[in-house]
Amino acid sequence: MKGDAVRHDAIDGGGRGRPFPYIRWTIIALFVVAMVINYLTRSILGVAAPAIMAEQHISSAQYSWITGAFQFGIMFQPVAGYLLDLIGLKIGFSLFVAVWSLITLGHGFANGWLGFAGLRGALGLVEGSAQPAGMKVVAEWFPARERGVAGGIYQIGASFGAVFAPPLVAWAVFYHSWRAAFFVAGGLGLLWVVAWLFWYATPARHPRLSARERALIVEGQEASLAKHRRRPPLGELLRRRNLWAIAAARFLADPVWGMLSLWMPLYLVQARHFDLTQIALFAWLPFLAADLGCLFGPAVVAFLQRRGVKLIDARRGAFTLGAVLMTSMMFVGSVDSPVAAVALLCLGGFAHQTLSVTVITLCSDLFPQDQVATATGVSGTAANLGVLLFTLTLGSLVDQVGYQPFFILLGLLDLAGAILLWTLVRKPA
Repeated sequence: MKGDAVRHDAIDGGGRGRPFPYIRWTIIALFVVAMVINYLTRSILGVAAPAIMAEQHISSAQYSWITGAFQFGIMFQPVAGYLLDLIGLKIGFSLFVAVWSLITLGHGFANGWLGFAGLRGALGLVEGSAQPAGMKVVAEWFPARERGVAGGIYQIGASFGAVFAPPLVAWAVFYHSWRAAFFVAGGLGLLWVVAWLFWYATPARHPRLSARERALIVEGQEASLAKHRRRPPLGELLRRRNLWAIAAARFLADPVWGMLSLWMPLYLVQARHFDLTQIALFAWLPFLAADLGCLFGPAVVAFLQRRGVKLIDARRGAFTLGAVLMTSMMFVGSVDSPVAAVALLCLGGFAHQTLSVTVITLCSDLFPQDQVATATGVSGTAANLGVLLFTLTLGSLVDQVGYQPFFILLGLLDLAGAILLWTLVRKPA
């Protein structure tokens, strides 16, 4: 009897605390908060851009270099992912969040476009850890059948961060200055680090994880992905066809998110003549629609699986549906009504997150746990390279040709991404 008690304590956390129900969902909920803060800090600049550009005398071309610096920094996602695979999420991700919070605070003291560009580049370098960390959380803590839902839930944080940015900036400008918005976001990140250090551990080490939930997680993992290695085989990983298929699809998909988060407020001001109050009232709506897309994508995958479609094909089907919906972006610049333009932007946000959460989750379906953060980082680099090239091109040409050609391009790119996923991705044996 005594031996049985000892074994029971070892399974349930060594007697360090009573089992807590549904630990995996509390972990993903805490990570959602990190994603909210991550995308809040990214989005503040885009919403505050009209005020900052007027005060600092920054041109559209210079603004494109500021946003491009962020995209260049975040292209180092593979480095962040590799470090997270080596160090682990508890300490590694805590360090990344603490540093990006301090850099966000630094934005409140910035002056001149070069100062902003330097800070944005540094911010991108550390904020690129969020997506690899999210996929690593999903791969470690969730059985295969729940990974799509878990991935969709944490992607909601990205959209909600962008939802909160317009009212936060409006409040800051009306009552303080745009600088206050960066101070608030940076402080929130530092508080989050404390909560993460207190609650996060791996399933093998979490003191409050029950034996039943641990068994559900372990038994729900694919045997082919459960092999453990001492360090991610980076050279082997970079030779995999599946990785480059996912990377190519994300390269084509993510410029839409760059348009929504970095350029949409400027578009609404310059082309639709919105003021700051209207920006605060309407600029968050596409991101609310994107939240619904985060849930719709996994729902489509589950619907297809219930009808006998294999997991990888179900994910490709959900991506393709999102790509078809994305064609609505082609008409944003041509409709006369500002309300119709915002509605089409909302549909674009919904479509993007429908396909984005689907293709990102593919990494956890195709790569082992000790490689998933690195694989997500590599594909994230491709995604942000797409945003970088798009934003630099838009910044250099928008004053001459307007926004409409870019909306047409955004409406077509994801169809090409869907073709690549169907032709290049190989399903595991």
